[in-house]
Amino acid sequence: MAFEVFQKGSAPLPSVPSVTIQKKGLFSLNEAAQVMLGNPKAVQFMWDPDRRVIGLKSVPIEDPNAYPTRHQGTVGGRSGRGPVLVAGTLFTKFIDLDTSIARRWVPVMEGEVLIIDLNQPGQTVIANRNRKQMEQE
Repeated sequence: MAFEVFQKGSAPLPSVPSVTIQKKGLFSLNEAAQVMLGNPKAVQFMWDPDRRVIGLKSVPIEDPNAYPTRHQGTVGGRSGRGPVLVAGTLFTKFIDLDTSIARRWVPVMEGEVLIIDLNQPGQTVIANRNRKQMEQE
């Protein structure tokens, strides 16, 4: 009899940095990833087509290429905590990234740039509300 891996919920460990590229190109950074970037008010998207990596860099909100970050909501009754969202639809279209399925990566820092390596498959993220539907298909 072969073992099957139990797929735990979609939430990553809070201490492990993660960046999720949601359907339609919305980027979600957990608190650990935000701290790595210095809790930015805005980020700049960068693309290295040779390495197939995305770079996120903290920039002033006044930067002409800045994309503002916004907190998704509250955690434990405290606002300003929890995931940060960044609108990345135009960027994902620019790099021709398939965003039909939400995926999560564990980023690394290279200098001041948070790196998302698209050579890694990324973990598929399924919302709990969609999990039963996906299992029945």
